[in-house]
Amino acid sequence: MIARTIQLTYEHRVLFTRSIFDPGNRVLRDLVAEGHDEIHRPVKALLVVDQGLATADPLLEERITRYAEAHQEVIRFTGTPLFLPGGESCKNDWNFVERIWERIHTDGICRHSFVIAVGGGALLDLTGFAAATAHRGIRHIRLPTTTLSQGDGGVGVKNGVNYFGKKNWVGTFAIPYAVVNDLDFLRLLPPAQRRAGIIEAIKVSLIRDRSLFEAMESMSERLANLEEEALETVIRRSAELHMNHIALGGDPFELGSARPLDFGHWSAHKLEQISGFRLGHGEAVAIGMTVDLIYARRRGLLSAEDEQRALALIRAVGFDLYASELALRHHGELVIVRGLEEFREHLGGELTITLVTGIGQAVEVHEIDTTLLPQVLDEMALRFGAPQAGDVPASRVA
Repeated sequence: MIARTIQLTYEHRVLFTRSIFDPGNRVLRDLVAEGHDEIHRPVKALLVVDQGLATADPLLEERITRYAEAHQEVIRFTGTPLFLPGGESCKNDWNFVERIWERIHTDGICRHSFVIAVGGGALLDLTGFAAATAHRGIRHIRLPTTTLSQGDGGVGVKNGVNYFGKKNWVGTFAIPYAVVNDLDFLRLLPPAQRRAGIIEAIKVSLIRDRSLFEAMESMSERLANLEEEALETVIRRSAELHMNHIALGGDPFELGSARPLDFGHWSAHKLEQISGFRLGHGEAVAIGMTVDLIYARRRGLLSAEDEQRALALIRAVGFDLYASELALRHHGELVIVRGLEEFREHLGGELTITLVTGIGQAVEVHEIDTTLLPQVLDEMALRFGAPQAGDVPASRVA
């Protein structure tokens, strides 16, 4: 046997700015320019843009054109931006991956070029996957445009698309060249999408940062009203905590079975699916966290006081704590329970679920008492909603 140790060093960075495509803003220009000796030769970059963003901001393409003209000695956008629909549905259509690959091919994008994605988390996942697999990896820059992606998903190192009816079944780990959070993009979001990122901040505060949780309690009314300064404070700290986990947690590419930042997500991912994505990711995570908080209290892991305090904050900032899809059954079985095995299968190894044991404290467990889950869901229905019995279509079960 011949054995060698290969050591690689990555820098993971998130920059904060405003008006990224203002010609006077050099952030994107300088990112592309750094490390290039032949600066007299413009670097090629393919822009992939969320169509929903372009609809909300009709002048976006014009600003991109002006930016390209102002910095043409350094960066050359290849053709017009590729506009693709955002939202979770874009990850269900393999054709969108091929459309990005086609532009990479026809535009002559290589490993010395860039793919720049501008949009919400789903569009970033899709584009990052296409960039990571073309030419065995093209440098990509993420420009997240939602609260969810700026504070959570967009600052991660995962890319993926859905397959076999399962979320992110096909994907890669690829550390982006840079993530740039342009806070001005958040002003374009409808209220529900602006609110969505708050839940991921509550999530990470519950398992990692009591001081953030208490800060969010103190400004819960401002967060509920979507005040800009409060949102930005939460997004910055949430992004920092997520980056700390990736860089310092010892398992950036998830080779183990634990994924603590997915607290509340085992049921949330299934809930998104069986609702036909009626529920957005943030809404589903709020309900998934409710499932796990009540379960932890019933198992004696979490005090009633801390459970009520956590649920009170989730409600205070504007989230529902129950959805009728939780009561759906298929051949008598609660469909949501299937999310446990799908969660384990996605990571491999033994089932590992993170549960909150106190504000800012968490523990990993390797089994969930499925006989207790119906009681948890019944309690949720009684406290926060009303169940609707019935069978879920078979197409949403797998």
